[in-house]
Amino acid sequence: MDISKQTVKACHRSLLELKSSLINRSISIKTEYQKQDHGKDEGDLTMAILAEKEFLTSQNRIRIQLQDIEFALAKIQNGTYGICEETFENISEQRLITIPWTRLSLEGAEIREQSRMGRYA
Repeated sequence: MDISKQTVKACHRSLLELKSSLINRSISIKTEYQKQDHGKDEGDLTMAILAEKEFLTSQNRIRIQLQDIEFALAKIQNGTYGICEETFENISEQRLITIPWTRLSLEGAEIREQSRMGRYA
């Protein structure tokens, strides 16, 4: 069963909206971080280090999400959107609507998880 054009369009819209939201959130977080007063005493320095760590962690999380979104948008562009990278079967439309940046079907996700667990066992 191929993925309907309606689903692809809906996912495309969702991906673009999410991308815009993440970019705005990233800018907002950066602006807030830059506004912070980094005082001179040891306690202030500790707080500044913690704030920087939190800032970098959130920016990295956003960067990874944006990469996933860009990858999904590229797959829509080249006609491979909705194909599981593990099983090469179509990903269910409901899964794509729920997680439009997903690269894996449920079965593919389970296979990947089992593979990861096997490496760490």
